[in-house]
Amino acid sequence: MSERKLLFSLTKNDFEIQTFCTGGAGGQHRNAKQNGVRIIHPASGARAEHRDGRDQAQNKKKAFEKLVNTLKFKQWHRAEVARRLGSVDAAVERAMSPENLKVEAL
Repeated sequence: MSERKLLFSLTKNDFEIQTFCTGGAGGQHRNAKQNGVRIIHPASGARAEHRDGRDQAQNKKKAFEKLVNTLKFKQWHRAEVARRLGSVDAAVERAMSPENLKVEAL
């Protein structure tokens, strides 16, 4: 069995995390606290938000789950892996870059 090696990792510094008041059902707690979470991955242009939970930590987790499942993030990840492995030539890499993606906004 071959040993798997980590190719690269992402940290919270690779993302922009914004919080905001959500309002709506849940009463005074939701209206006064910044429970809504929006996460942006600048390198890919992917973004996601979650505001349904009463707890910011829960909303952050759900927003990250949504973000990594977006088409933009998946395409960026695929291109980044290929680039780091050296298996994509420059023309293909440029074609796969985030600015060439046509994805509907969230």
